[in-house]
Amino acid sequence: MTAPQTHYAKSGDVSIAYQVTGSGPFDLVFVPGFVSNLDGQLENPGWSYFFSRLSNFSRLIRFDKRGTGLSDRVAGIANLEDRMDDVRAVMDAVGSERAALFGVSEGGPMSLLFAATYPERVSALVLYASFAKHPILGDKNLLRQQIDSIDRLWGSGEFLKQNFMPNVAIDLPMLARYERQAASPSAVAAILRMNSEIDARHILPSVHAPTLVLHRSGDIRVPFDAGRYIANHVPGATMVALPGQNHLFIFEPEIIDRVAGEVEEFLTGSRRDIETDRVLATVMFTDIVESTKWAAELGDRQWRTLVEDHDRMVREQLTRFRGREVKNLGDGFLATFEGPARAVRCASSIVESVYSLGIDVRIGIHTGEIELKGDDIGGIAVNIAARVADIAGPGSTLVSSTVRDLVAGSGLRFEDRGRHALKGLPEDMQIYAALHAA
Repeated sequence: MTAPQTHYAKSGDVSIAYQVTGSGPFDLVFVPGFVSNLDGQLENPGWSYFFSRLSNFSRLIRFDKRGTGLSDRVAGIANLEDRMDDVRAVMDAVGSERAALFGVSEGGPMSLLFAATYPERVSALVLYASFAKHPILGDKNLLRQQIDSIDRLWGSGEFLKQNFMPNVAIDLPMLARYERQAASPSAVAAILRMNSEIDARHILPSVHAPTLVLHRSGDIRVPFDAGRYIANHVPGATMVALPGQNHLFIFEPEIIDRVAGEVEEFLTGSRRDIETDRVLATVMFTDIVESTKWAAELGDRQWRTLVEDHDRMVREQLTRFRGREVKNLGDGFLATFEGPARAVRCASSIVESVYSLGIDVRIGIHTGEIELKGDDIGGIAVNIAARVADIAGPGSTLVSSTVRDLVAGSGLRFEDRGRHALKGLPEDMQIYAALHAA
């Protein structure tokens, strides 16, 4: 496969490298796993052949995640929300309004989050050797061992060999060069830490794109049960078990052909539309504490002026953090966000801004599937966010466990506030307080 031209898309201030090959009737975005390098992959005959197969029936769009490969090497490793924005930035840059996503390993959770958040932009979803919550790196002792081995092994080819594909003959010098091209040792360590914290299990029922889950029966890196869990919880998902133990298949020609064939059959035969009136979103309720008391003490005119100042400040922060105002509730707002980290940071800024007016607000945040009703929204996720806001104290932001799990790696900090019975819900919910920091 001849190396295509590398272009860059802007995702915020970060440049994301991407390449496009093929001219098929639909777009296919390849979301890489652990680490990648666009040019380095094409030096490997296995990757090159595999991408040629995909390019034969699609317009294949490949990119390097921020912090890896040809993309900007940024401080730390971005969370799922920022990485999801990178997918959107690349799709926008190539003029792709709707595409199938192919998420490999670590690329799976961000593909799932993107598919649930932007259902109108995802025609189908393919996941290979992926997970919603990593079944191995969650073991802190194993995670520590992996991180300790990076300084010793990374750049020699042995890290990927030992941990991803031990049961196959490999061109070790080529793999060593690929490791060095893909990421620095500190970036690899940060990626492992983030992967140990990711938990996308909550969003699986909100994925409505036709979904194919491919997983090797003896995968040594991500056990088969991790793929089966996704298939069992994404509505209508299809699962195909592949033979073998190696996590990566690029040195196994028979498996390359099998994977490419399964993907081609699934995507070229899938034509059904999906509902776009239900999407995954982060819902935020804000409320002025003791608004009735303030109105009585200040009188109508002063109270109206105070509320107008409050509304202006809240809207400024919603604009800053790309929130969408759904409605003004008189003494608060209902808003949605495309990602939970932005919602939490927006809440922090709102609390600090309105404090200058001498008032406190309380905020509740939850991420879940919502129903779009024209300019309004509904559904259980909206009810949960409202109930969470109800139990928040003055000047505080409470979030559901779903929010806390989805912002792993974002640097946000939370304090456990225990389990609470929320009106209308059959089970208690774990609640966390966001520790405000601008």
